[in-house]
Amino acid sequence: MESDRKRSTLRRIARRAMIERGFLPDFSRASLAEIDGMRATAAGNPGWRRDMRDLPWASIDNDDSRDLDQLTVAVTMPEGTVKILVAVADVDALVRQGKAVDDHARHNTTSVYTAAEIFPMLPEKLSTDLTSLGYREDRPAIIIEMVFGEDGSLRSSDLYGAMVRNCAKLAYNSVAAWLEGNGPAPAPIADVEGLAGNLRIQDRVAQQLKAFRHEHGALDLETIEARPVFDGDVIRDLETERRNRAKELIEDFMIAANGVTARYLKARKYPSLRRVVRSPKRWERIVEVASRYGATLPPDPDPKALAQFLALRKTADPVRFPDLSLTIIKLMGAGEYVPEFPEETAPGHFGLAVRNYAHSTAPNRRYPDLITQRLLKAALTGSPMPYGRDELVELGRHCTEKENDANKVERLVGKSAAAMLLAPRTGERFDAIVTGAADKGTWVRLLHPPVEGKLVQGFKGADVGERLLVQLVHTDVERGYIDFKKVD
Repeated sequence: MESDRKRSTLRRIARRAMIERGFLPDFSRASLAEIDGMRATAAGNPGWRRDMRDLPWASIDNDDSRDLDQLTVAVTMPEGTVKILVAVADVDALVRQGKAVDDHARHNTTSVYTAAEIFPMLPEKLSTDLTSLGYREDRPAIIIEMVFGEDGSLRSSDLYGAMVRNCAKLAYNSVAAWLEGNGPAPAPIADVEGLAGNLRIQDRVAQQLKAFRHEHGALDLETIEARPVFDGDVIRDLETERRNRAKELIEDFMIAANGVTARYLKARKYPSLRRVVRSPKRWERIVEVASRYGATLPPDPDPKALAQFLALRKTADPVRFPDLSLTIIKLMGAGEYVPEFPEETAPGHFGLAVRNYAHSTAPNRRYPDLITQRLLKAALTGSPMPYGRDELVELGRHCTEKENDANKVERLVGKSAAAMLLAPRTGERFDAIVTGAADKGTWVRLLHPPVEGKLVQGFKGADVGERLLVQLVHTDVERGYIDFKKVD
């Protein structure tokens, strides 16, 4: 059938792209054999874990997520403070360093989510079962404890191991609709006594955290992410995903938890693998973009000034704010993983306006988080460093490279899916925004559907952030090419 052929074409393109970018799309026999005899870590070991299974832990993730990396819960404290607990799946309890499963994860470094197929970093028996914080499953976790004041400031923090149990598996969109007053409470919330109130407290604290971070220069960026919508095996549309209150709740807690993790390792003189975004590569262009809106930014990179400008634009024009956000993200440049060793200071994260930031909350999906977990467990138990200095430097470089490769694979398959969707519309005109301008080419993204392609005619003088009217002139599903020309 035609629909089966199209879906299989995308899968073939995805697997080809994985191999071309140096990924292993399949697990080796050795790694699959290694997990055959694995079982979930028992509740009773080891002795350094607490028993926290009685708390109303809940996961909030995508509707179809099964690789659940974290749970959250709130505990009210005296004088208006609130203790937020983030439980991160103890993946290292089963994925041992140097074994076959770890070798595969270390090679790929990340799960790759394409429009056709998901290529998990860990075998599904682990990532969606034994190392996932699944519903009503007893699982070991690393607990990141944070006490916040009413203004969103961090008053104290701690880390330790514990056994936890997920009381409710929740999804972003339904939780957000409830929090925002646009829908009823999801059924799992009503099934757990006190969970509704607990989530309201978490939401309030998350909003305080967001406001506190933005006051100190964190950038409030909002981009449009598109996911193919299939009717059987036929692509019918590209659905846009936007931020909402539930996603912000998890995002703000994870940012805070990652900061606590980095500071915990630094205080105990253990190295850490930091996630850094250096000062924007094209700040002068950001200044120029801001001037179009009547705003004046300082000549040198200033996250607080940029944050204030973005906040004003979001209020003034929320519909077009994602387009401005995309422009700023493109001009800031990509992030990277850089190790920080005792007595040294790594660069900070410009977009988050923080100096201490280590990815630690998604060890089922990202290898840097698994590296960080091993460093944390060594610090918690006083064990030797699991990685040497040169090894950590090389791992940071490798993880950065493979993350960039994963983004390219995902974009390529997404473009092939988009080319498949747009092929019948060759010759039509669309409103677009310039998303990239360099010697190797100029790229634009349509406002709807949110598809990115190359501007092959009329690109002279076009720069990031400019709005254009374009015409679709060519598509190539196999190569993921979507070509436009500028219409005067």
